[in-house]
Amino acid sequence: MEMERTEARRKKIEQVLKKRQLDLTVVLENVHDPHNVSAVLRSCDAVGIFEVFLVYHSGQKFPELSMKSSASAMKWLKIHFFNEVQECFEHLRKKGFKIYTTSLTKMSISIYEINFLEPIAIVFGNEHTGVSELAVNLADGNLRIPQVGMTESLNISVACAVTLYEAFRQRNSAGYYNEPQITNELFEKTFKEWLNK
Repeated sequence: MEMERTEARRKKIEQVLKKRQLDLTVVLENVHDPHNVSAVLRSCDAVGIFEVFLVYHSGQKFPELSMKSSASAMKWLKIHFFNEVQECFEHLRKKGFKIYTTSLTKMSISIYEINFLEPIAIVFGNEHTGVSELAVNLADGNLRIPQVGMTESLNISVACAVTLYEAFRQRNSAGYYNEPQITNELFEKTFKEWLNK
């Protein structure tokens, strides 16, 4: 019975790793609510994101997460921490990412008009102040989720999930989940790490 569980776990890890999207990622800027961070990480894992970037500056700190709510998702993602927006964006651009913030401006583009098939990083900001002006100015563009209600914005974790599932829809339709993006070397390294979690 134990051998069957171990083999099932190995197969699950292999299946998940082969669908990981190395050219789709999320950046959280000064997001301090642990429930929102945990929910975002679960959405990232659900759509096959491999790594997530967390930027905490201006005295903001990464929140303490409840292991019950976050561990199941956080341990399956590669997390990068940065103290400066510029440094994070430079790192992403060196890897070929286009960067879109989620700031409500007149120049914002609907998520349904964004090409999520190209390498893309989506920046979600603080629950109260949103994405910083610096991040907006340094980004390649802004995206928005179309709404027809009285309120102008969604909760960050909801906005992230809606956006990521549009990316998932586009990528799934284009067959991005059919062929592994992960290299053999990275697969073997991550596979061993995950087996021990």
